[in-house]
Amino acid sequence: MATDPRGDGTVASQDIASRTVGFVGVPADVTSARLAAEDFLRELAGVSPPAAAECWHDIVLIVTELAANAVQYAPGPFELRLRRTFDGVHVTLHDTSTTPPAPRPFHPSTGGGGIGWHLVHALCTQVSVVATDRGKDIHVFLPW
Repeated sequence: MATDPRGDGTVASQDIASRTVGFVGVPADVTSARLAAEDFLRELAGVSPPAAAECWHDIVLIVTELAANAVQYAPGPFELRLRRTFDGVHVTLHDTSTTPPAPRPFHPSTGGGGIGWHLVHALCTQVSVVATDRGKDIHVFLPW
């Protein structure tokens, strides 16, 4: 196990294992995905604090949004993976829908959503969607 170059014996952030959690795809899994992300970030913050407090909150918000979309638009299970990158956190959400997400018009006066995919693009430094015949992976990168 690598340690901090200062020699104080702390675990280096690159040694934090990625976290992969599977969910059945029910509404309660949105909360469970958010809690899994918070557990991962708590461990990461112990060895590599975020550059700004909003980094933590942005990651949790994006995980919540991706999980909610998976529950609403994709039948069946989904899987969440979080891992540390050299300058942030890579979040991957796999679901069973082959349809890529698309922005919808946001009408604040009528409600009904439409802001989630816009938030993903606004808060993430990179966003990509890889669709296959077995579903899709949504990859997002956020600062830490």
